[in-house]
Amino acid sequence: MKTFSEKSLLAEFKENYYAYVPLTIILQSCIGSIAAMLILAQGTSVLTFIELLVCVSLAMGYNAALLAGAPYKLSFRLLGASIIVNILLIFINLI
Repeated sequence: MKTFSEKSLLAEFKENYYAYVPLTIILQSCIGSIAAMLILAQGTSVLTFIELLVCVSLAMGYNAALLAGAPYKLSFRLLGASIIVNILLIFINLI
């Protein structure tokens, strides 16, 4: 059974970087847009503004890191943070 550690996932990401870039852009952009839609469906308040700010900032941060040619490790961690936070925001706003 294969274990999934950050080190092994980072090595896989680095090895197939140019294959993962378009796939992860589409994946995290779709997850981020679902989270943004659910956040905006809750109405307008300071809390929804903060949630939307976090959601959009992480999604744009990952895209910007790829365009700027950031190191693999930074791009990988931004991807992980973006996906985890946006999935949490989806669950929070579904309740």
